[in-house]
Amino acid sequence: MTMTMTTIPPPNTMPPHTAHKLTSDSEEQSEDDLVSPQLNRLANMNNSNNNEEEEKGEKKKKKKKEKKEKKENKEKKEKKKKEKEEKEAKEKEQEKEEKEKEEKEKEKEKEKEKEKEKEKEKEKAKEKDKDKPKEIFVINPAGNLYYNWLFIITVPVMYNWTMIIARACFEELQHDYILYWVILDYSSDLIYLADMFFRTRTGYLEQGLLVKDEKLLRENYVKSFQFRLDVVSMLPTDVFYFVLGLDYPEIRINKLLRIGRMMEFFTRTETKTNYPNIFRIGNLIMYILIIIHWNACLYFSFSKLIGFGADDWVYPALDDPEEPAFGEPMRKYAFSLYWSTLTLTTIGETPPPALDSEFLFHVMDFLVGVLIFATIVGNIATMISNMNAAQAQFQARIDNIKQYMQVRKVSKELELRVIKWFDYLWNNGKAQDEREVLRYLPDKLRAEIGIQVHMDTLKKVRIFADCEAGLLIQLVLKLRPQVFSPGDYICKKGDIGREMYIIKDGKLAVVADDGVTQFVVLGSGSYFGEISILNIKGSKAGNRRTANIRSVGYSDLFCLSKDDLMESLTEYPDAKAMLEEKGRQILMKDGLIDLDPANIKPEVKELEEKVSKLYSTMELMQIKLKKVLGNYKNAGKALRQRIADLERLSGEEVEEEVEEEEQEKKDAKEDKAEETPDEKVEGDKEEEKDEVTEMDEEKGGEGEKEATDETEVKDEDGEEEKTK
Repeated sequence: MTMTMTTIPPPNTMPPHTAHKLTSDSEEQSEDDLVSPQLNRLANMNNSNNNEEEEKGEKKKKKKKEKKEKKENKEKKEKKKKEKEEKEAKEKEQEKEEKEKEEKEKEKEKEKEKEKEKEKEKEKAKEKDKDKPKEIFVINPAGNLYYNWLFIITVPVMYNWTMIIARACFEELQHDYILYWVILDYSSDLIYLADMFFRTRTGYLEQGLLVKDEKLLRENYVKSFQFRLDVVSMLPTDVFYFVLGLDYPEIRINKLLRIGRMMEFFTRTETKTNYPNIFRIGNLIMYILIIIHWNACLYFSFSKLIGFGADDWVYPALDDPEEPAFGEPMRKYAFSLYWSTLTLTTIGETPPPALDSEFLFHVMDFLVGVLIFATIVGNIATMISNMNAAQAQFQARIDNIKQYMQVRKVSKELELRVIKWFDYLWNNGKAQDEREVLRYLPDKLRAEIGIQVHMDTLKKVRIFADCEAGLLIQLVLKLRPQVFSPGDYICKKGDIGREMYIIKDGKLAVVADDGVTQFVVLGSGSYFGEISILNIKGSKAGNRRTANIRSVGYSDLFCLSKDDLMESLTEYPDAKAMLEEKGRQILMKDGLIDLDPANIKPEVKELEEKVSKLYSTMELMQIKLKKVLGNYKNAGKALRQRIADLERLSGEEVEEEVEEEEQEKKDAKEDKAEETPDEKVEGDKEEEKDEVTEMDEEKGGEGEKEATDETEVKDEDGEEEKTK
């Protein structure tokens, strides 16, 4: 900024009044002059400030413009970047879309290829399936469907075996009910035909597997002998009705060849039923009735051939006015059946035959009757003996015990208790020995039966609640049922506990030493004695029983012995540790365990096992030491031998014998120190023998030395003489 400087004019001489005016004017002027530069200065300052402010405003404007321009440039750059990024993003998206399209196309191609491969595989599988035998619905011969079908086919077989002979011999029966017979005959034929188809779908086992191939099943049936019988039984023999008429139902005799199906049904029923002896008796009676039925029909037909009423042996005349009932159909069959029964059972007397043919027929009937009687008596006797086999064996056991008690003069009271105990066993079905009954079953089936019968009872015991399934199965197989009579002591206080008991049925009382005062009554599901068989260390009771337990009435218990439990736990060490821990917790709750290790005494068996282990380890160490010493000796000998060889090669004198003798003496001393007392005695004996032999050898050696000395002297004398 430019400052304007003001110049003051020099004073002039003037008159006083003017001077005064002048002074006043000058003062005013001077004041004005003084004020004007200040104003100028202020104006200049204001101008300068305004200029500065304007400059600052301009600078600010410029800065704002620059900022705006920068912002605009930035925005333009950002827009450009965004546009570029958008373009790049669009390009990338387009590339991605193109890649996705390509990938989709590739995936589609792959899927198409996979579908083609699948189709090829399906075609191959179809071809294989075509080549493979087709699996069809196969009937298992061990299933219920097969058994039910056997029952269905048995009905027409039984119908043919009973009615064909009756219709052939009794003509009225054929004529009066011809329509019913036609329906029943062809119904049975349809069932026979269905049975042939059923056989083609019945599987058979090959290498333990059920064969389901249609061709193989058909071939197996066609090659069997039963197929030939079935074909013969299905031959259309009813065509002969058109030639012979309807009075000859015996032309259907080929239908009887299906008897094998009926026999198979009976055998399967015998194995399935819980009452095989009763079924065998009923089956035998049925066979006897069929034989008597056939014999009655043959007798009536034979009487018809000879002539009714020709003699007393044949069936009476049909037109006898005194006995017109013999002409009725029911009387014909009843009389024939009666005669057949008397003849075959050889019980009653029948009129003697008059003709040779009658004699032959009668003899044949007697022979068949003897065979029937023998089979009846033999089979029924064996069946009855089988039915009573268990009772007879049980009774023999009772008789032996009675005889023993009489010989040993047991008191009557104790004898009565024993007999009552046996009666309770028999009356309640507990006389069987489970192990004896189940010993013929394989282990798996025995285990399954034991699981179903005893597993729930075993799981009631607290210590066995969380055990492994394999251990529980083994324990189930080792549970033994025991029955106690009223007043029997299961265990007494102070007894050594070798078993634990689980109550199945009955009541047990924990009684005082007097046997009368009852503390607690145990019911079904309770158990006791589980702690005593675990051998828990620190138990104050040890393996002793801590209470008297007595049976109130008859009680059934399961017993598990200590040996059986320990045998099972050898294969389950984790379960053993868990059981011992559970038992220890139970004892701690009851305050029956001593945790002081000084008071915990090891068992005799454990000590014996430890001592035996120590002895075995000592023996092993001795053997190893002997081997090491032997190797050491051998190595020392080899070294001495090498040293001797080196000394020989160097020309030094070698004192081998002395060193070897000293070494052998040292080795002998070491061996003696290592020997056991028994070995020392044996070694002393051997040393004595060696000393004796050495003395003998020394004597022999001295004699040899004298002889050699004499020979040397003689040789020297001879040489001297020669030189002379």
